[in-house]
Amino acid sequence: MQRIFIGMTKDNRFPLLSKIDQPSDLRQLSEKELPQVCSELREFIIESLSQNPGHFASSLCSIEFTVALHYVFDTPNDKIVWDVGHQAYGHKILTGRRERFHTNRKFGGIKPFPSPDESQYDAFVAGHASNSISAALGLAVAAEIKKSKEHIVAVIGDGSMSGGLAYEGLNNVSTTPNNLLIILNDNNMSIDKSVGGMSQLLISMHSSKLYNKIRHKLARGLTELGILNRRRANSLTRFNNGLKAMLYRQQNIFDGMCTRYFGPIDGHDVLELVRVFRLVKDMKGPKMVHIHTTKGKGYKPAEKNATVWHQPGLFDPESGERILSDNGIPRFQDVFGETLLELARKNDKIVGITPAMPTGCSMNILSKEMPQRVFDVGIAEGHAVTFSAGLAKGDTMPFCNIYSSFMQRGYDNLIHDAALQRVNMVLCLDRAGIVGEDGPTHHGAFDLAYLRPIPNITIASPYDEHELRRLMYTAQLPDKGTFVIRYPRGKGALSDWRCPLEEIEVGTGRILREGKDIAFITIGPIGKMMESVIDKAAEKGVSVAHYDIRFLKPLDTNLLHSIGEKFNKIVTIEDGVIAGGMGSAVTEFMQQNGYKPQIVCIGIPDRFVEHGTTQELYRSCGMDNDSVLEKILKLQDKGL
Repeated sequence: MQRIFIGMTKDNRFPLLSKIDQPSDLRQLSEKELPQVCSELREFIIESLSQNPGHFASSLCSIEFTVALHYVFDTPNDKIVWDVGHQAYGHKILTGRRERFHTNRKFGGIKPFPSPDESQYDAFVAGHASNSISAALGLAVAAEIKKSKEHIVAVIGDGSMSGGLAYEGLNNVSTTPNNLLIILNDNNMSIDKSVGGMSQLLISMHSSKLYNKIRHKLARGLTELGILNRRRANSLTRFNNGLKAMLYRQQNIFDGMCTRYFGPIDGHDVLELVRVFRLVKDMKGPKMVHIHTTKGKGYKPAEKNATVWHQPGLFDPESGERILSDNGIPRFQDVFGETLLELARKNDKIVGITPAMPTGCSMNILSKEMPQRVFDVGIAEGHAVTFSAGLAKGDTMPFCNIYSSFMQRGYDNLIHDAALQRVNMVLCLDRAGIVGEDGPTHHGAFDLAYLRPIPNITIASPYDEHELRRLMYTAQLPDKGTFVIRYPRGKGALSDWRCPLEEIEVGTGRILREGKDIAFITIGPIGKMMESVIDKAAEKGVSVAHYDIRFLKPLDTNLLHSIGEKFNKIVTIEDGVIAGGMGSAVTEFMQQNGYKPQIVCIGIPDRFVEHGTTQELYRSCGMDNDSVLEKILKLQDKGL
């Protein structure tokens, strides 16, 4: 594999890119040099990510329109609001972070997604999907109030358009005074497919200076005569869009929402993009430019399989061979996927639901054999939960798999549509706890705390892969209600993960190791990580009893009574926030039942945790083995 020093200031292979330290440098170049900038930027990203993994295919597809946006708009005075941020690597490189790009997603390095804390060019935090239109509309309306001349641009992908918030924002765009420009990066579905020469003629006409000059003068004249106000202007826009729809023989939702629509446009023609962006830049009212791009553009392996190359890990940039490490231990998500298929073969009521993550959560395993029983609902977590509740009411057994951090957007749906009705469904929360390099928008830090107050639900977390299989089997048995199972990202600890599928009594924990000095209470796979800590404590003369609480709700009150009666020192640890989590539940139980032990609660502190490897982040949170051992020894020696 060819290696390069990404942090170099000058590189003969990147003669233009190496001179761009800020977008103002880009704007000093001639238009004819922009295709070369795009080529260099693409090559830079390919080589960088081959050595320091990140979001690959999405970043390659966005290069041309990123260059065009920064070339046409006066950033950072003009503001670009990115959706999700998977597509923003080119933006980072062009906005002063080229020399540090090799630290992307590393502990202490640049952030994995856009963040105003990192750069003035990052107008809004991006990590979750579908928020760009709403956020950018707020900025655009604020600009109107201030009578500012700044331009506001929202960049949203076609996948993010499946989220309900995008349509809530779009609906408000049509009724609020603003000059927002929305860039729809469409690299999958065609919203308004280009048809023949007439469509190309209309695209040229509606983006031409002459057409828009006439249209603007007509609107201004009607306004001065008192004939046209904002309400009537919307009517005029609807009439214009209706005429356009008649000529096109088709219509799209954006026209229907009084947002002027331009496209589709080749998203890899940087010169055409510059032309169109210049023409729409100063148009009054909301506009949408619809561009077509190809995920992984310019790198054949990624173009052929964008899903695999979304975040491929290390790879050889010349051969396209991915460098995989395999120690024979599967990921938790794969155990979930294989077990779900095994259960579905025996229980014909089981169906799978996922919000756009069939491969990410391994529900594609069930989909491959039983495609009619798996539903990918797009980036729509709230809908996924309510849809699952409806399926449950229809006498099926839904397994709804949502990443823990993304489940926050389906919270009301879980309360109102599932728990309140006591529906029988299984909610599997993948990526629970610290997830690593994707940072604060992706850590599954809050689920234990935000789920615990909800009535009528069961909350469990498996100690290992065997427990995950048994909990999944238990959850799909009749009359178990709304059953939540949370588990982490990545690999577990067992190579022999297949085990008999047996029922676990709901609300029961277990003792894993006897001890006499300190009771150590854990929930989930972090308990497995702590086995070596207990061994080291024993070497130091501290006898630690280990309890796997297993269920946060309902708690095993018999087990907790036995702990309260026997121990005056308790340590709890969970891969989630301390406030309101398992440690809080144990503390509340002890206080309410008259026990007065000294309790040390270990978990994610009251702050947003940045990005890095899981071990680096555990250490920063005081959750690594050495920190936990230190706390155990301190509690034993000195108490609180």
